[in-house]
Amino acid sequence: MEKQAKRSPRPTPAPAPVAQIEFDGPAAVISRRAADRLRAGHLWVYQSDVEQIVGEPAGLIPVSDQRGILLGTALYSPASQISLRLISTELLDQAQWLELLRTRLQTAIRLRLPMLSEEIDACRIVFSEADALPGIIVDKYSDLVILQLLTKALDSDEIRALAVDVLRHELSPRSIVERPDPRIRELEQLSAPSTAPLYVAEGGSPLLSTDFRLNGLRFHYDAGAGQKTGAFLDQRENYAAAARHAHGESLDVCTYQGGFALHLAQSCPRVTGVDISRAALETAEKNLAANAEQLQGSNVDWIEANAFDLLRDWSTSGAAYDTIVLDPPAFAKSKRAVEGALRGYKELNLRALKMLCPGGTLVTCSCSHHVSLADFQQVVAAAAGDAGRRVQLLERRGAAADHPVILTIPETEYLKCLICSVD
Repeated sequence: MEKQAKRSPRPTPAPAPVAQIEFDGPAAVISRRAADRLRAGHLWVYQSDVEQIVGEPAGLIPVSDQRGILLGTALYSPASQISLRLISTELLDQAQWLELLRTRLQTAIRLRLPMLSEEIDACRIVFSEADALPGIIVDKYSDLVILQLLTKALDSDEIRALAVDVLRHELSPRSIVERPDPRIRELEQLSAPSTAPLYVAEGGSPLLSTDFRLNGLRFHYDAGAGQKTGAFLDQRENYAAAARHAHGESLDVCTYQGGFALHLAQSCPRVTGVDISRAALETAEKNLAANAEQLQGSNVDWIEANAFDLLRDWSTSGAAYDTIVLDPPAFAKSKRAVEGALRGYKELNLRALKMLCPGGTLVTCSCSHHVSLADFQQVVAAAAGDAGRRVQLLERRGAAADHPVILTIPETEYLKCLICSVD
């Protein structure tokens, strides 16, 4: 048999040369770790990963790796721990960025419009990185729109004017108000915004407070009070889910302005809401009054107390409930705080599990993005073991659809909600 001639291996083609970019003006050079992070789809570069800032950037800045390869254009924050927020993988000038900003705002708004109805006239219109608009939050409460600009590079009259122009044309609000986050304003060294609305509809008067609807219930909103931009819109779908599972005598721990409590009152004959803030409970009472006719079949009351102290006392005194909701504030605002946060979550869940009647419902939440879903679920499981209760997971939930998750940006998936049946 004739032997086949050996074939020579094909030469491996040389890799195409990578183009290096020379920038005319300021630029940022970042570490390999940060470059890999951006290439994997994240948008942030931390201050510790910025190896060099060339020139004096005013807002927009090109970003390259150590080899001079362009990674994109970012918003620059000189005082923040998050120094760079990528807005494009291309090189943009200011005019191109403003046009992109307009387009992305319109896209975000049009994504949310189908979520609005007579039953729901409030939602998050723009969710920062999740809408490729890092540092921008927009919430709609009926006819009032709230704008937050959370990075130094967005702190300009030009950006405000463009945002207002898009928001008033797309949403036709009565007023647009800028409401900064005090903590972020300090960290980012932002200017103090005007106390006057950015926009008031022609012929109208400035609107700083309003009533809005979530799932058919009415809530009060005041632009000058409350946490976040004023209400927890991210829990909207979880409110409705909790109401579907709730029964009997119910307890809403960290009720804030009564979001869960009023939804539970649609299903339960008696609901008690607990919060440490008197101002929050005063708004909760106002919200209860606004829904009095709809909720007349339920007795709702409020208790001003520290949740940990109250649950510790009640769980040892034999208090019992058919449904308990735990919706505490974020316990872990940094990675260093995670261990303490897990202890806090376990304590709350342990006390609640000891107080639930057989066949009871536990709705337990965490809004700490540094605490993963796996860690949170493990903490609840450990609390169940210590309490000697069999806990069946009925639903594993996150934030409402107006707070979309980007798979390459874990921080956008921050809210965890477990609905459980407890035997």
